[in-house]
Amino acid sequence: MGSPLKVGVIGVGYLGRFHAEKYASLPGAELVGVADVQPERGQSLAQTLNTKSFTDYRQLLPLVDAVSVAVPTTEHFPVVQDSLNQGCHVLVEKPMAATVDEARELVRLGRERGRFLMVGHLERFNAGMEEMRRQVTQPGFIESHRLAFYKERGIDVDVVLDLMIHDLDHVLSLVNSPVREIRAAGVSVLTDKIDLANARLEFQSGCIANLTASRMSLKSMRRFRLFQPNTYLAVDFEAQELTVAARQEGALGPIPGVALDIQRFPKEDVLLKEITAFVDAVAQGQEPPVNGEAGLAALELAMNINAAMKTAQG
Repeated sequence: MGSPLKVGVIGVGYLGRFHAEKYASLPGAELVGVADVQPERGQSLAQTLNTKSFTDYRQLLPLVDAVSVAVPTTEHFPVVQDSLNQGCHVLVEKPMAATVDEARELVRLGRERGRFLMVGHLERFNAGMEEMRRQVTQPGFIESHRLAFYKERGIDVDVVLDLMIHDLDHVLSLVNSPVREIRAAGVSVLTDKIDLANARLEFQSGCIANLTASRMSLKSMRRFRLFQPNTYLAVDFEAQELTVAARQEGALGPIPGVALDIQRFPKEDVLLKEITAFVDAVAQGQEPPVNGEAGLAALELAMNINAAMKTAQG
């Protein structure tokens, strides 16, 4: 077995702290240090995890093979750019950049430098979605609802980039067809950005996806439903549950001729699965599960949805 991968975390606020804790728990990784512009926050976490703290992330980069970047979205581009130029592999939280042009440049730079760039679309690693992915053959209609309580965290971007982008990533990876038409609407409620949004996407394959995201809900909901010939699949991300209803001659149940299967998965540490996948990809020299191109595609679609909302509002 080779030496542990030397890793660091840049930005140890709410999400970055969890990244650091996961790396510290992995036998295949060595948490060399954390970097944060708030010295007290970085030093406190470094002391807890028995590692080093830096206020300038550029001092950390020469010491590591790979980094997680969990700074605010507007700062993703310079931090990821510096990391790739230093020769580090990068796992960056979603959205991968503040603009499509920035994201394209990061993808190009990663390829040029021969370094992996992975984007933190966490729910790719949800067990229910992993099983759904194995059963999808010909998506015809998709419906998603992602509703969350209002939180101060994440309001530097609109709800499409904050929440809906998870489901955009799922839809793009499952449908695997260019988007032909976008219709979208959204409203601002408690912030100066869109807090509730709905998007209807029509793909060249004929598949339709209807997605709703809100950070103004009194009830949390993360559900994703897919219809295809002879089969209905539904993931409840919070319950870690996949429901499959499939046409089956002679099947008995609530709907004659339809076999119903509800699969419940044990609660998992999805972030640990994501970070383990990143460490393994780097260690084995294999493309990570959610590469820069996938992150770019989700970001570009999110931006196009926002543009469609502005057009609809006049």
